[in-house]
Amino acid sequence: MDQTRIDTIQAELKRMGLDGWLFYDFHGHNDIAVRFLGLKGIITRRSFYFIPAAGTPTVFAHAIEHGPTGALPGRKFYFSSYRILEEELRRTLAGVKRVAMEYSPMGRLPYVGKVDAGTVELIRSFGIEVVTSADLVARFDACLSAAQIAA
Repeated sequence: MDQTRIDTIQAELKRMGLDGWLFYDFHGHNDIAVRFLGLKGIITRRSFYFIPAAGTPTVFAHAIEHGPTGALPGRKFYFSSYRILEEELRRTLAGVKRVAMEYSPMGRLPYVGKVDAGTVELIRSFGIEVVTSADLVARFDACLSAAQIAA
């Protein structure tokens, strides 16, 4: 993940009327986030990566797990308890109305439904509408590059 890619994602978020893309992973279960963000190593705690439609991305990772998310660009927030994580998520996401996550409404796209219901409920408890990231995944992760097409 580099600044050019973030700029491209932010332009697409604006075009789609979204305030951001919130990646979430726990124990590597969100293979979309792991692959897309290039996470390396073992992740045994919750982690988030928020790419806002404008501004600087934010990493949320447990204090004992700097490694896997350390190379991601943006502000780093390391937490040691779930309460602290929730407070910082609430602060960082203040003003956000619509955010994409690897969520599948009614379970219709199980390949995209990687975020558990409790985490979706947490984000919704901040007054944020959670929408599926399926179109973003298709746009940025599931399409061939010019080099791949030429090959």
